[in-house]
Amino acid sequence: MSDPSLTRIGVAIDIPEPWGELLTQRRAAAGDPQAAYTPAHVTLLGPTEVRTEALPRIEKHLEAVAADQAPFTIHLRGTGTFRPVTEVVFVTLAVGISECEMLAEAIVSSDDVQRGSRFPYHPHVTVAQDVPAEALDAAFDDLAGFSARFPVPAFTLFSHGGEGPWKRRRDYRLGSAGR
Repeated sequence: MSDPSLTRIGVAIDIPEPWGELLTQRRAAAGDPQAAYTPAHVTLLGPTEVRTEALPRIEKHLEAVAADQAPFTIHLRGTGTFRPVTEVVFVTLAVGISECEMLAEAIVSSDDVQRGSRFPYHPHVTVAQDVPAEALDAAFDDLAGFSARFPVPAFTLFSHGGEGPWKRRRDYRLGSAGR
């Protein structure tokens, strides 16, 4: 991305240790090249180009979104897939779906942020994408019994310059409005 007037951002919930590293390693074992650049996470806003000059407004907007959402719990359990529509296997959310949906919707309520996805929002943790069918099947089977429960105290704004890993810009603590 060489246009300085644009910045690629994303907003996500980190998967804490020990589960984050385990899921990132499983993605790498599937042969998914994104594992090297993108640690395990639940996406709230996928890669989105925004006007660089809008970043201060976007950050203020994210502060307000975070302030209005109380901390919550995510329970990851088992696997799912978007096949045959897209070649993706993921770990599913058993608890925390509604909170993620509300956050994702609030994030794109800003005029400065437009969701560029061709699919409806569905919170999940990708563990294999665009790899051979055997690797997708193996990830699906290997993590079918996976379970992790953890608190979500914050979400994170990331930026990406076109190469290398996503860079953490700022964390936003949930519930700062005094809920």
